[in-house]
Amino acid sequence: MTLDARAPDDRDRQVLDLLRGWLPGRRWYPAKGATAELTLVGTVALPAGPAGAAAHGRTDGAGSEVRVLLVRAHAGSVDVVLQVPVVLERALPVQAATGPDAATADGADDAVVGRVAGVVVRDGAGDPRFLRAWLAAAEGPGADVDVDAARVVTGEQSNTSVVLPGTDGAPAGILKVLRTVAAGENPDIDVPRHLVDAGWDGVPAPLAWATARWTAPDGTRAAGYLGVLSAFVPGARDGFELACEAARTGTDLGALAHELGATVAGMHAALVGAYGTDEAADATAGAPSAGPATGPAAVAQALTTRLAWATAAVPGLAARAAGVREVVARVAALASTPPRQRVHGDLHLGQVLRSGDRWFVIDFEGEPLAPLDARTRPDLALRDVAGLLRSFDYAAAVGGLGGAAADAWTASARAGLLRGYGVQDDPAQALLLRALELDKTLYEVVYEARNRPAWAPIPQAGLDRLLA
Repeated sequence: MTLDARAPDDRDRQVLDLLRGWLPGRRWYPAKGATAELTLVGTVALPAGPAGAAAHGRTDGAGSEVRVLLVRAHAGSVDVVLQVPVVLERALPVQAATGPDAATADGADDAVVGRVAGVVVRDGAGDPRFLRAWLAAAEGPGADVDVDAARVVTGEQSNTSVVLPGTDGAPAGILKVLRTVAAGENPDIDVPRHLVDAGWDGVPAPLAWATARWTAPDGTRAAGYLGVLSAFVPGARDGFELACEAARTGTDLGALAHELGATVAGMHAALVGAYGTDEAADATAGAPSAGPATGPAAVAQALTTRLAWATAAVPGLAARAAGVREVVARVAALASTPPRQRVHGDLHLGQVLRSGDRWFVIDFEGEPLAPLDARTRPDLALRDVAGLLRSFDYAAAVGGLGGAAADAWTASARAGLLRGYGVQDDPAQALLLRALELDKTLYEVVYEARNRPAWAPIPQAGLDRLLA
């Protein structure tokens, strides 16, 4: 069921006035340091009571109401629609408030946004009443969760996540409330749904999701996701943190990298099963084309463009340009490339989790700053592999390895990943992978030079190894 946003009423506009002072203090607010124009594009009234996904807990208090305000924030280049769930509850007179209701009455509760006309306005994201109403409106197989024991994850920058325990008290799911809503597909929700439907279990399974329709700022009707509840991965460790610890302790990562390579190969196979391939993008080197370059020519052209951009930004790279052009020429001479397919799009060690004896892949939104069509466009699957290979260099450096020790540690991890993925014995794939890794490394050289000069030696060393 897609929820329809209605036109804002007077109460919504009163709440928005409160939000003007509250929003800039949120970590996920996208217009920090600027004075944004805030306007309401619609309000979603969520139903009360458990339905669909089960939600155990106390009944809603008399007079409370759950609303989701869709607020346009416009400041310079920032122009987004924000999702702000709120719970409205009858305000107790301040002089009468004692015990657990005192915080609500006097505003000391961190979840309280403020008061309007005898109503307390509370941040809804972690409120059991919002969670219960969200689950009632969501689609999907659902989960048996206790909303009264929910815990908001702190430290997130762009969304709000809430851990929901099951009836046994153990975490059962994690709800991601999307703070910026956009029309159309959301890869971080749609791709896991497709992978699970294709029978692949290397992704936290989506358990429930909610969508809404609203009137976009240009007057057209838009529809998109409000959030998703995914299965909680117990005992999960961030892949990058795990790799950094292994480097710090001198623990060989080859075996775990081998398993990760096999996991990524399984993901790519499942993505082909779910989305198919773009056969038209697999052109032979000599085939005439009146349109954009495809096949080997596209890879060669992209690397040439990346080199020109990188050397303009970091002139010192000119000394390595000849080596990159040699790789470009060899790639252009290939007979063909594999068919392009749906990929992760931003795969690195921070996008995988290790739980028990297996890996899980997360965060399928792709490069966050890229437009949606670029993030969902078919690509070479090896680009995901290249991203993981680059992560090993960073893990070694953060873990404190250098020189020969770093070379040996990363070599074992790289070899393990490639064996697990199955590309180590294919010269054409190895060449393509080298070109894609060069492309990624040139980007990193520029990024580090501009943002983290102390880290610049990491991609520079990787570039030298790839060109050796």
